[in-house]
Amino acid sequence: MEISCKDFKVGRCEGQKVVDGETMPLVLQPLEPHKSDTKSLLSALKQNKDWFEQVLIRNSAVLLRGFDVKNAEDFNDIIEAFGWDEARYIGAGIRKHVYKRVWTAIEGPLSESIYFHHEMVLVKGSPEKVMLFCEIPPPEGGQTPLVPSFRVTERMLEEFPEAVEEVEAKGVNYTLTALSTNDTSSIRGKGWEDAFGTPDKAEAERRAKALGMDLVWLPGGAVKTVFYPQALTQVYDGRKGRRMWFNAVVGMHGKETSSAMLADGTEIPETFVKRCEQIIEEESIQFKWEKGDVLFLDNMALLHGRRPSLPPRKVLVAICK
Repeated sequence: MEISCKDFKVGRCEGQKVVDGETMPLVLQPLEPHKSDTKSLLSALKQNKDWFEQVLIRNSAVLLRGFDVKNAEDFNDIIEAFGWDEARYIGAGIRKHVYKRVWTAIEGPLSESIYFHHEMVLVKGSPEKVMLFCEIPPPEGGQTPLVPSFRVTERMLEEFPEAVEEVEAKGVNYTLTALSTNDTSSIRGKGWEDAFGTPDKAEAERRAKALGMDLVWLPGGAVKTVFYPQALTQVYDGRKGRRMWFNAVVGMHGKETSSAMLADGTEIPETFVKRCEQIIEEESIQFKWEKGDVLFLDNMALLHGRRPSLPPRKVLVAICK
């Protein structure tokens, strides 16, 4: 498939990498300076929708840069140009609704990092696409690093072939503890009432079960979420048969409010988890946000996170099936 398109110019950005012949992120810029307005961008996206979707699957990340995208309304128009179904966010991070399909990124303190993850990796029906819009770039830090998921699997298989297949065969059990109400001082501060959209425990249990988890009620109104056994890797259609590292082992193993262990109740070796964490960092790709950037991610193929930053930083998000 040709990357070139008559309505976009392929550009470059700091931190770009070529992974297995694919540029990540692929940068698309206005073909001409007078075509940088949002109206021209929307027209180009609508006329090249199928091409754009193919490029996103091929390159896993596409960065629109140099366009005059000003606010949440412009960002929403870009998302709606594709006609993708919206996905409802289910996760531990607090997000605030901004406009139509647009939400704030996780509201936790900017001084803290957000670990690499596939969006909603543990629930049934993870969204295929994650879109981010930079309205206010941070003065320092605050990058959204990306990791090609298949590279993690490849390297873990090289170093821990037997352990990877053992974990895959047994499956992984996860738990996550949440308070009843939101705690804005924490990256994982969303309370269960907000997460499940109800203060009613019976209804929360019903909604949790539909997403692939059970709830264990704790003293003081908190709850432990117990996820059904999960695979370690996944292979998704249209992505060259690559085996994606589609799990939350590193992010949840041995934490104060979460756990990850084999489904038979035995521990995942610490050396396995620590080396995986190192590999994920070694494979990371990051660029500096610029005002007006719009980043499209293939959530089936990429892990993403957030580096600590100085304020202000305003990055908005939309997720689609």
